[in-house]
Amino acid sequence: MSKRLILAINPGSTSTKFALFEEENLIFEKTLRHNSIEISGYKKITDQFHFRKNLIMNELSGYNIDLASIAAVVGRGGLIKPIESGIYEVNEKMIEDLRTGILGQHASNLGGLIADDIASALPGAKAYIVDPVVVDELEPVARLSGHPAIERISIFHALNQKAVARIYSGSVNRQYEDLNLIVVHMGGGISVGAHHKGRIIDVNNALNGDGPFSPERSGGLPSGQLVDLCFSGKYPQQELKSMITGKGGMVAYLGTNNFIEANNRADAGDPEAVMVINAIAYQISKEIGAMASVLEGSVDAIILTGGLAYEESHVERIRKMVEFIAKVVVFPGEDEIKALAYNGLLALDGKIEIKEYL
Repeated sequence: MSKRLILAINPGSTSTKFALFEEENLIFEKTLRHNSIEISGYKKITDQFHFRKNLIMNELSGYNIDLASIAAVVGRGGLIKPIESGIYEVNEKMIEDLRTGILGQHASNLGGLIADDIASALPGAKAYIVDPVVVDELEPVARLSGHPAIERISIFHALNQKAVARIYSGSVNRQYEDLNLIVVHMGGGISVGAHHKGRIIDVNNALNGDGPFSPERSGGLPSGQLVDLCFSGKYPQQELKSMITGKGGMVAYLGTNNFIEANNRADAGDPEAVMVINAIAYQISKEIGAMASVLEGSVDAIILTGGLAYEESHVERIRKMVEFIAKVVVFPGEDEIKALAYNGLLALDGKIEIKEYL
């Protein structure tokens, strides 16, 4: 019997990552970068569907691959309704909610849509998503924002946070469910989560206005000044939203969402770049301190992950500020592609419950 292929797809705000696995073995992995100019012509994230899917299919055509051997296409989950952690088969209700963007527009919305479109053209292939960004394990007290008209919601890098937390736990011969961890995903968006014995009981909304600012998101802005800006008449609603997500944060200050470029400018002595780079590390460290309080000071480790964790100077700025709380460990990049494929294989083998999106 021929071995099964699993295609894993992870659309990010500035990249499309995908990989092909034969059972548990990686055949190849690709990262296609998209600069802000390239994707600025699309009004909504879902308008990028054909652009991103065609890039993937064009790359696949360059390999001698029998696409009919693909048994599962696993996409990164998007902004659907809040659900529990796990793997879900893509269904019509999910497709509708991903297209609509019921909780907002984000590149991860494309994961399930592209997975379903590719799988539907292949005999017997299944389309899944795993640990979408709306995984919700918040404690009730963490939901209060300060006003009953606005509830804090859980939107963050659940897939990578869960994956690296389990990898770290295994590396110290412990169960994830026995540890207290603070996991910091640092990419186009930044999320800082308090993991209490297998559940993420508090985390900043990494998409639309909470926590540290990032390469292209504003994070938590002073609310009074934001209200004044909204009613100033200077900006239409969509432009204001883009100032929070997409054109906020580092790109608003420095004109680039490329953290390596910004770091290089800082190293060359650009005072504005130095200030912004330091401010990102400063705000991340403050958020780590807040999550240490949520865990009542009992923290087994602080895990730094995501693309920004490749920059050693950035990691050291954070380490200097927070290592008094707990040891700092670093997993640069993300294990999201591997996590997607691994969960897909477990689903195909019947070793994990396949959940239904309702």
